[in-house]
Amino acid sequence: MVAKRLIVLLALCGAAGVIPAQQPQQPAQQLQQVQQQMQQVQQAIQQLQVQQAQQAKADPRAEVASHISGARPDELRATPIAGVWELSRGLDIAYVTTDGKYAFTGDLVELGSNNNITEAHRRELRAKAIAAFPESEMLVFGPKDPKYTITVFTDVDCPYCRKLHSQIAEYNHLGIRVRYLLYPRLGPNTESWTKAEQVWCSANRNEALTHAKLGEALKTKPCATNGVARSYALGQDFQLQGTPAIVLADGELLSGYLPPEVLAKHLQEGR
Repeated sequence: MVAKRLIVLLALCGAAGVIPAQQPQQPAQQLQQVQQQMQQVQQAIQQLQVQQAQQAKADPRAEVASHISGARPDELRATPIAGVWELSRGLDIAYVTTDGKYAFTGDLVELGSNNNITEAHRRELRAKAIAAFPESEMLVFGPKDPKYTITVFTDVDCPYCRKLHSQIAEYNHLGIRVRYLLYPRLGPNTESWTKAEQVWCSANRNEALTHAKLGEALKTKPCATNGVARSYALGQDFQLQGTPAIVLADGELLSGYLPPEVLAKHLQEGR
């Protein structure tokens, strides 16, 4: 509002003396009018500066972001340490000083409670990323009334991924709904990637996955449009070290295979 008012006043000042008046004004009167308009402009500038100062005071992140190239205020959050801010970009987390001169990475742990502050935020970010991923691009195996839902990054050729899938009925019996995301560990242009695309492009993806994990060759040809690259990119964002990688509803990441009863106990304890 102040900015708009400022533009209008500047326009008036620029127009002063240009628009012909019906009655010519004396030079003294014209000077007084221009001085009044300039005074209004100065007042508007002062009000704008006050508002900007108040905004910076209300959100100190703006001041910190101004010292870091490319940083936005919404990427910053305060930490329990005075003068240190958390900076998150995607799923990457780092820490910076208020003046933007220093940055460091690693986990910030509150020793008194043994609370890993960094990992807690990572879980939030993972949970949001998983929630934003369309379930229509996942392969879902679940009971009628599940107690828990997990998301598993899986590789068709991974031995422990195959072991997990061989027990899918046991997981389901314990109330665990499994949502698979295809994640060929070796990346594009590999045999595992082609198999993942074949699974995705099959008329019945769940059946195709089961056959592929049994070592059976699929006759389906990879299709031009498939979701393998998207699920792989998400796994890369999560910095996965291997498969299976199990993501719980709260964003906790469990690396590796867990037997059905062990996973069920962990899920129950986490409630």
